[in-house]
Amino acid sequence: MTKTLTLLASLAVAASSFGLTAADTGTEAGPACLWAGAAYPQGAQVSAGGSDYTCGSQGPAPYWTRGRAAAVSTVPNPGADSNPAGRFSAGARQPGTEYEDTCVGDQFIPGPDDVYQAVSDGRGGLLWKFAGPISQWTFDPGAVRPRTTRSSGLCIDGVLT
Repeated sequence: MTKTLTLLASLAVAASSFGLTAADTGTEAGPACLWAGAAYPQGAQVSAGGSDYTCGSQGPAPYWTRGRAAAVSTVPNPGADSNPAGRFSAGARQPGTEYEDTCVGDQFIPGPDDVYQAVSDGRGGLLWKFAGPISQWTFDPGAVRPRTTRSSGLCIDGVLT
């Protein structure tokens, strides 16, 4: 057992001397992060909406950490158009869509006016939660900004009909 651990430690030191990390060798522990249904290993970095995101974890769950500004998206961004579970990991952000349209009294709040972040619902699932105004999202050249077809006439006593 001691010889095995010594050998593994020696291999790790040798790999690091060549500039390799656990992520490069595919051995970094932790759950893969999801972005638009695609899986990314721990340590992977993607760009979306003008920001970089790095796959990591919070406890046992995968989590995207938002980092520095980025020029162009490297991943698809379908928008927060349905439940994020099975498609995005917590921490991922997307522009809003009709899926987030809501009413406060008789006032209509259009989902496409905001950015949403995938967050834990506390029961093992995910949901989209308001993260900021749409001005915080940079659309790539040629990308179509989500729109809504609904209006305030559909709000009755706080219910979107």
